[in-house]
Amino acid sequence: MIQPLPDLLIEPTVRAALAEDLGRAGDITAQACIDADAEMSVVFATRQSGVVAGLACARLAILALDPKASFEAVVEDGASVEAGAVLAKVTGNARAILSAERTALNLMGRLSGVATLTRAYVDQTQGTAARIVDTRKTTPGLRHLEKYAVRCGGGVNHRFGLDDAILIKDNHVAACGGVANALKRARAFAGHLTKVELEVDSLEQLREALPHGADVIMLDNFSPDDLKTAVALAGDKVVLEASGGVNLQTVRAIAQSGVQVISVGALTHSAPVLDIGLDAV
Repeated sequence: MIQPLPDLLIEPTVRAALAEDLGRAGDITAQACIDADAEMSVVFATRQSGVVAGLACARLAILALDPKASFEAVVEDGASVEAGAVLAKVTGNARAILSAERTALNLMGRLSGVATLTRAYVDQTQGTAARIVDTRKTTPGLRHLEKYAVRCGGGVNHRFGLDDAILIKDNHVAACGGVANALKRARAFAGHLTKVELEVDSLEQLREALPHGADVIMLDNFSPDDLKTAVALAGDKVVLEASGGVNLQTVRAIAQSGVQVISVGALTHSAPVLDIGLDAV
């Protein structure tokens, strides 16, 4: 079971999205067409198969506009569903429900799309030791939710930001004057709980890096054959992460090379929205 995010982490994002949509005067269509005290019942339902994430976003969007509304989740985040599946049932003030509809659908559709794409990558790596992880290529303001959606799809989170791990990339190496100096400086700076990762783009750089104590080495755009060579060179000295050139057609061969981690920016920067609708009942 996926550990859900606390409401207090989700609510500010939901309220900001509602404020963006409601604008200066609120939902003037609902105000014009629907009595203030009218009630209605609706369901959130999928139009296509996928993996669900973001039910709390829909619930909080509805409750922000009608605190007395009833929101009953039929499935849990992380559930695989078929097209037509009912995800949640809602009864409450009609104006509130229809005013919150687009915010609820935007967030739940986006997060379910991330979870669905993540599950597809995870499925391709079954039977290997590789884990699928995300990156920082996220939608500004939605990182905590999109990384949660990755977990709902069976993936694992990479670092959340610039402050929770040291990741030395090619431009850092260039600015430091080489791999050895960059790792030496990182090790001197890092606290005892801070991991140090180094990106390399060749087997030559990997050989240079191995004696200098990185916790993780990222193999950038290595071919499957070079990944296998890298795994043999590294042995159990360091965790190896493959990155670059990863898609649903290549990820299986990458996983079979023996690397422990495969990072995929597409999980969050290119996931299609899962088609979810709200229907009156």
